[in-house]
Amino acid sequence: MDKLSYVGNNFGSGVMKRNSLCRYFVGVLNKDSGQMEVYNAEIFNMQPLLSDNLIPDDTKDYQNKSFREKVDLCIEAFGTSKQKRALNSRRMNAVGNDMLNTAVTKAAANVIDAKGVTALIQDVAQDDVQNMSIFLPPCHEDADKPEHVYKFEDILSPAEYEALKGPAAAFINITPEEITKKTEEKSHCSFVLEELKFLPVDEKSRDHKARCLWFLDILVKFSFLKVIKKKHPMGPECPHIISRKLMKNFTSLTYNNGSVQNLISASMKTKITSYVIALALHINKFQIDLTVLQNDMKLHESRMMDIAKAMRLKISKAKGLPGLENDQNHKLGTLSLPLPAQKTSGNQRKRKKMN
Repeated sequence: MDKLSYVGNNFGSGVMKRNSLCRYFVGVLNKDSGQMEVYNAEIFNMQPLLSDNLIPDDTKDYQNKSFREKVDLCIEAFGTSKQKRALNSRRMNAVGNDMLNTAVTKAAANVIDAKGVTALIQDVAQDDVQNMSIFLPPCHEDADKPEHVYKFEDILSPAEYEALKGPAAAFINITPEEITKKTEEKSHCSFVLEELKFLPVDEKSRDHKARCLWFLDILVKFSFLKVIKKKHPMGPECPHIISRKLMKNFTSLTYNNGSVQNLISASMKTKITSYVIALALHINKFQIDLTVLQNDMKLHESRMMDIAKAMRLKISKAKGLPGLENDQNHKLGTLSLPLPAQKTSGNQRKRKKMN
């Protein structure tokens, strides 16, 4: 049997990396004397020379191939029929994907040429407005008064409103000292704590505002939950009908680890925020400090402004309430008639400008 030859290089890109702090030696054993002589040596990466007519360029080309390409060459030469069929199928799929990508790119270019970039951006912006409207309270554009644009009955049904009488009773007779303590403890959101300072003297109006503030506070706290694992996530003091409303209207169902769970997704967070805004408008005579609610909901300003504009509010600058960040430019949201036209979000405006 012929001996197998090896070939290697000690220069070029294919040379093995070696430690400059080490020296390499080769020992040659004299079988007759039993003594070994040691010689200085260099380290090589040797490859088998498979044929007499193989030239160094062939081995260099082989070394430049990827691991997948080397495996494919082995399959072509020595693979089973099943492996070769799988290889051919994979290569055909790769060609098909390239053809599909080329066709999609060409089709997209044709659509852009036919319709124009500006028109396409407007279509996307309109889709965004329509998608967000799914998560907003019902808007009655033909309303003759601001209070009829987002009807109170669409936020709280009569039965739900009646159920709030018990838990909201603690707000009705609250004292300034208790408000100060709750502010220090941060047991309620800033909007609620500020509005508790201005409860009406009239008994009926005072009760109405207390119920609205209690439900708004529950909505804000509920929005911070991620996955709902309890049947009554807001505690035993929350009426059953309110807990059911929160779970039904403001969560998404998801399947995880073999069970169905209630999840507060990003879209549900948007929905909760829109209902908080609508309720705050009813509480505060249809003009609210959006920055206060933004801080309470822990949202970015751009997101809060997008929701407010989708709800057809007029945005203006306002000075913040006492005790809040003075360096923050507060935004005031006003619901008034006639309603302004729906506008695209800030992200869409940026995208249009970039194009």
